[in-house]
Amino acid sequence: MMKRKFTLMLALLLGFYTMSNAQTLKFNSNGEFKIVQFTDVHYQINNPHAAIALKCIDEVLTKEHPDLIVLTGDVIYSSPADKTLRVVLDKISSYNIPFVYLFGNHDLQFGMTNEELYDIARSVKNNIMPDRKGGLSPDYTLRIKSHKGNRDAAVLYCMDSHSMAQDSTIGGYAWLTHDQIDWYRMQNAQFTALNGGKPMPALAFFHIPLIEYRMAATIEDATLYGTRMEPACPPTINTGMFSAMRLGGDVMGIFCGHDHDNDYSVMYKNILLAYGRFSGGNTEYNHLSNGARIIVLKEGKRSFDTYIRLRKGDVIDRTTYPDSYVKDDWQKRPVEQ
Repeated sequence: MMKRKFTLMLALLLGFYTMSNAQTLKFNSNGEFKIVQFTDVHYQINNPHAAIALKCIDEVLTKEHPDLIVLTGDVIYSSPADKTLRVVLDKISSYNIPFVYLFGNHDLQFGMTNEELYDIARSVKNNIMPDRKGGLSPDYTLRIKSHKGNRDAAVLYCMDSHSMAQDSTIGGYAWLTHDQIDWYRMQNAQFTALNGGKPMPALAFFHIPLIEYRMAATIEDATLYGTRMEPACPPTINTGMFSAMRLGGDVMGIFCGHDHDNDYSVMYKNILLAYGRFSGGNTEYNHLSNGARIIVLKEGKRSFDTYIRLRKGDVIDRTTYPDSYVKDDWQKRPVEQ
């Protein structure tokens, strides 16, 4: 048992160094780093209703010029899976912006394995997912360097939230596993140590929301921005990832997709829980015009701006973490003249 634990620890440590160094991202000279999150593209080959998803990608990227693109799952919605995925990723790659692709619950339903899909995505120009090196480790970190490039200034946790529950007696969607929680804790400890014992500013991305999304949205005095037109659809089992991240102290916000009629952001115990904006066409249910979520990190600060960019150009629900989500002390407001 001790040997097994040592092997796991060694693998995690090696994963920290090999996977988190598989990119060169850094803050701009103005101290900002912009991320565009596309989610639930649900692209189908030879379906004219899917074309609007590609237009969405074009229009958002033309307006935003981000430093990184994150696709939070459910890109593939037709066979052959490889061709479907390549259409979307080639469109994104054409902008010469670094990007990563995370699995959704539907991506694996069209005849290809995780490993095959990962390798296809990895082969596309401008993809910065780490090489598999013979195995599959769909969870990885991305370091963002300071604008001078001499130190790590922020970290992104990119994780696989899986598909459906493997236990038929439980049912519903799959959950983040205890091994993934252990992996997060290991990464958190390493980055905190590198940052002089202070948690490094961090964000997390995956497809299926945590149970805490549902809890936060039903708190009557919570500050919530955006649209909530359907119940959150998390797993029925809570394995404790939110608790781990809250106690880890580094994660400021968690960003997911999955629920097409939600794009809200809400603070819960000092972590912002946010949906991306549905980015697909009329190939699956949707009642929000498509677009993307934008996140702008601030170097040296535990703060970021976020908003929704709609396909036709409008910007809505612009907020700043944490200020927009924290109620001020009305008794300390200055006297208005």
